[in-house]
Amino acid sequence: MDAKVTLSFDQQVIAKAKVFAEANNISLSRLTEFLLSKVVDRQYRSLDDLPVSDWVTRISEGQAEYVRKNSRKGLRQEYNDSRKRN
Repeated sequence: MDAKVTLSFDQQVIAKAKVFAEANNISLSRLTEFLLSKVVDRQYRSLDDLPVSDWVTRISEGQAEYVRKNSRKGLRQEYNDSRKRN
């Protein structure tokens, strides 16, 4: 059974991902589902453990920076502040 999820991405990333998905005859939703299924099918302990293919780098906007926090305190405010900047 499918469920709807709302995600927010940079507009340029979405545009490039749509082009990639269309070129591979798959919807953006199914592409996202496929990628997430690959992540959850294995026992990764951190983001550093995830294998990232060259095509992910090609459709992204350069090097990704992952910031880990030990506490959830203030995450909502940080998220809201980041949305205001866009």
